[in-house]
Amino acid sequence: MKKPAKTKPWGDATLAIHAGEEHFRVGAPVGTSIARTSNFTFAGTEEMKRWAEGKSSAYIYTRYGNPTLSIAEKKIAALEGAEDAVVTASGSAAIASALLSQLSAGDEVIATRQLYGGSYRLLRDVFPRYGIVVRHVESDLAGIERLVNPRTKALYVETPTNPTLRLVDLSKAAAFAREWGLVSLIDNTFASPVLQKPLEMGFNIVLHSASKYLSGHSDVIAGAAAGSAALIRKVRANVIQLGGSMDPEAAFLLIRGMKTLGVRIERQCKSAMAVAKYLERHPKVARVHYPGLPSHPDFALAKRQMRGFGAMLAFDCKGGPKAGLAAARRFCDRVRVFLLAASLGGTESLVVLPIYTSHYKMSPEELRAVGVGPGTVRVSIGLEDPEDLIEDLRQALG
Repeated sequence: MKKPAKTKPWGDATLAIHAGEEHFRVGAPVGTSIARTSNFTFAGTEEMKRWAEGKSSAYIYTRYGNPTLSIAEKKIAALEGAEDAVVTASGSAAIASALLSQLSAGDEVIATRQLYGGSYRLLRDVFPRYGIVVRHVESDLAGIERLVNPRTKALYVETPTNPTLRLVDLSKAAAFAREWGLVSLIDNTFASPVLQKPLEMGFNIVLHSASKYLSGHSDVIAGAAAGSAALIRKVRANVIQLGGSMDPEAAFLLIRGMKTLGVRIERQCKSAMAVAKYLERHPKVARVHYPGLPSHPDFALAKRQMRGFGAMLAFDCKGGPKAGLAAARRFCDRVRVFLLAASLGGTESLVVLPIYTSHYKMSPEELRAVGVGPGTVRVSIGLEDPEDLIEDLRQALG
């Protein structure tokens, strides 16, 4: 059967379900098939020769590519509006492979200070060992022009940030990168392509910990990078050489998870707003970090560049460092519906203390610089009834 032509561009929910998949033939499976194999056969030595010369796109070995991985990549590229994408064994593999595709010894990268702790430690502890200089700028990009020099090759940002949900003005950041000839990269994990499309705002490479919202069920470790075909070719080469390739089983789970991305995000955003408003009124909460609240410093920016405010939030318990930490620990030990667990973006609502998880091995000075205190609790809103979540907050804070 001939595939019918599309009459207009598909929306995100339709892309998440159908992009990258071909069903228009008799007997085509509706579900995604898993190419559960490490290697593939050649038709003959001539094809083998053509592959070695770079003239054939045949599958040879799953570290280099696999049909199931290709479906996930096409789906993510479609959602981000990118020419190409590559999936990886983890979000950290995607971030490292993408940054290293642009940086060599002697190069410099400008990165926002507020980052996921694993990304911050990669820049702080690993890159300098290989001669890469990292310069940090605040999320508002104040003074960024003083950090750039002829050795600067890339700009790396995260927005909304983990865990205090600060935002970076993406149009401003992309314009700065273009002006200075830098490759701009963004971790778009917290927003997902449903709420924010950085490539449309001028960014070059968009990155995800696909373990989170893209897969959405807390059952897979995965990462992804999307951008132009030329840039992703370089990222893919690093993924292959450094061994950060995705397993076909993980790719299947990622594909399955993305099919419900739209409805999950819509429900989670609605519940997150209700939870944030409740916490902001609570007498034992000093501050709520959620960009959908007018009290958030980036509320106006969030309305301008995001399609929704997301399902992540954080709050600070009242009290000084010692009392705030005691209150935060007491809260986390008392929750019943929320689970005390790292990661985020799944169907289950989670709470965690960043000082013990994402931001461990960071000094008090580094924590203060990114707005994380001993009493900061990060919250990932899942798909439970919001009334049950609020009741759980009430009893745990009580």
